[in-house]
Parts: sequence; structure tokens; C-alpha cells
Amino acid sequence: APGTAVLLVTANVGSLFDDPETLQKNWLREFYQVVHTHKPHFMALHCQEFGGKNYEASMSHVDKFVKELLSSDAMKEYSRARVYLDENFRSQEHFTALGSFYFLHESLKNIYQFDFKAKKYKKVTGKEIYSDTLESTPMLEKEKFPQDYFPECKWSRKGFIRTRWCVADCAFDLVNIHLFHDASNLVAWETSPSVYSGIRHKALGYVLDRIVDQRFEKVSYFVFGDFNFRLDSKSVVETLCTKATMQTVRAADTNEVVKLIFRESDNDRKVMLQLEKKLFDYFNQEVFHDNNGTALLEFDKELSVFKDRLYELDISFPPRSPQLPVQRGLRPGPAVHEHPMPRVVRPRPHVPVCQGADSEGKGHSHPRTSHLRGALGRAQTSSCGGSSAT
Repeated sequence: APGTAVLLVTANVGSLFDDPETLQKNWLREFYQVVHTHKPHFMALHCQEFGGKNYEASMSHVDKFVKELLSSDAMKEYSRARVYLDENFRSQEHFTALGSFYFLHESLKNIYQFDFKAKKYKKVTGKEIYSDTLESTPMLEKEKFPQDYFPECKWSRKGFIRTRWCVADCAFDLVNIHLFHDASNLVAWETSPSVYSGIRHKALGYVLDRIVDQRFEKVSYFVFGDFNFRLDSKSVVETLCTKATMQTVRAADTNEVVKLIFRESDNDRKVMLQLEKKLFDYFNQEVFHDNNGTALLEFDKELSVFKDRLYELDISFPPRSPQLPVQRGLRPGPAVHEHPMPRVVRPRPHVPVCQGADSEGKGHSHPRTSHLRGALGRAQTSSCGGSSAT
């Protein structure tokens, strides 16, 4: 509806729970600033890796984080809220570590949420938190991707949560998604597109098929979360190292390739790139940041497979390739999460798409990434005014 401001934010918050006293406070301060700047009437915050790597040890930090969000002065004008936390960490079959937060401004009237079991909309009042076994919660759909989607990972937490809303007589789905990562740079660069890209395509395609199947009325949908998209590794390496020669380093005991070294053919055979399982160390980091990395956008190909099903805003931030190797290594384009901070890019007028992002932080004043993204589905906008609501 005209005048209704909607803000969609996504953030991989795993590292916030490693150092809650510092990182969590900084993150929340930045988040509140985003809210203050945009002043949305309806706001969605999609979190991935909620609770960190060790959810059981972080339970107290999780509770504190949620309590702070719901009771802070910065959020006092949001009189209604819904929080969905996947806390069932003991269930390898179902656990996704996803957290979805929805905040409704006190000035917003007649907001409804869809009950997927009763197949009708229900008016949203008060603040409610749902956790543990979300599978039995009728106000959402949650699935973890089957293990055979990513057999290389013994215990994956990738999946999605879907909710449906009716705001100002307009119905839409919001999908929190976490797709598979690249397990090894050495494997990723072997083919174009990489085997990991194919796995992500399969999972995203599964989600899109689910949210437009025949079980429910079709509505527009926003998909935003941690897509784990990568620049096409093989193409990037071949472009950056056109005139280089490659040296292969193998493990002495297994003969397995553990490192690739690309050297200039002349210039004293200067090392241009070192590639390992979790390392992508290119000698000239400026290439990733010049003009916000626009020269590399031709290698950002993963969403193109879904161009007939999804829209996305133009990428306006550089791929994440930090200046120096860190403990968990670097990757072409997107790198590891260190200190994620919230960021959202609002859709331009008449461009039906949204996009969100977080950051590794590390003291940067302008967080940036290229794999926490969002897109709007090509579904006809549906009115929910005539639907049964309670």
C-alpha cells in the first residue's frame, strides 16, 4: 500500500555468539541505526547460524539477544512481533539454526499472518516467540535440505523457513534461506560452474518449487538469506592469472593436491595466487574493491539459472575478499564470516526486488558481502482481503 514502508534484512549471525559482550552489542547498535534510518512499518530480520557453532553452549546468549531485541527502546514503537527460532539442535534430521524475526509498527493496522494448517489468515496481535520444534508450528513452513543434497558434509544445517503475510490487503511470502557453502576452493575451481554451484541450484530450485506448488494460493515471494553464492572460481582464476604458470603441491603421504601456486611467467616468477582448500590469496586485493568490484560481476552467475523465476537488484557492493588470509582462509568473492553487521539495500522504485547483506565487519564502517542476498519471485500479487481471517 502507498506509504507503507517495508524493510527486509538478512544476516548470518553465527559469530555474534562467540563474543556476545562485544560483537552482539555492536551488531545491535548497527541494527537499531538501520531501523532508525529507514523507519519501516513492517520489518523482517532473517538470521542464519543463529546461536553460533555450539547452540547448546550459547542458549543463554540466545535468550538475551531475543529479549534485547523485543524490549529495547529502539524497538518500542513495534507493538507486535513474531519470533521463530529453530532451537532443536539435538535433531540432526530437522535442525537448521535459522531465526526469523518480524516486527510490526504500532501505526500499522489490520495485519494478518497465514496459518498453513488451517489455510486461513489470522490477525497479528501482541508479541510471541516460537522455538524448539517449529515443525509443529502452523504459522510457518520449515524444512532442512536432505542429507544427500550435500553428502560431503556429515552434519549440515542448511534449509529454509517460510511465512506468509497480509499487509494492507497485499499477500506475500517471506523465505529465510541458507544454502550450501563451497567446501573446498580446490574442488570449486575444477569446473565451471562448480559442483557446489550445482548443489545450491538444486536446493534453491527445490525451495522455489515448494513455495509455488498447488497446496496454497500463489502469491509474490521474497527470498532473502545466506545464499552462499560464489563468483565462478574457474573463470576468476583464469582471468586473474592469464599469463601465469601453475605449480601443484601434493601431500607427501596421500599424494592429494593440497595447494596450487600461480606464478608470473616472467618478473622473477612472482607469486600471483595461492589456492588451498580454505585459502584464496591473490596478490592484488584492489581488484576486488576497485569501483566496488564491478569488473568481477560477469563472474557472478549463479542466480542467472533462475532469471525467469527471480528478480534481484543490481549488485552495488564489492565481493568479499579480505586483504589478508585469516584463520579459516579466504575464498574468491565471498569469504568467511567474522563480525557480521546488518545491512539492507532497498529496492528502487518500479524495480520489484529486494536485497539484503551482512558483513564480516573487522572494523569496517561500511559492511559488505556478496552472498547474503535476496530476490523477489515472479508470482502474481494476490489480495488477501477476501480470505478467511480470524
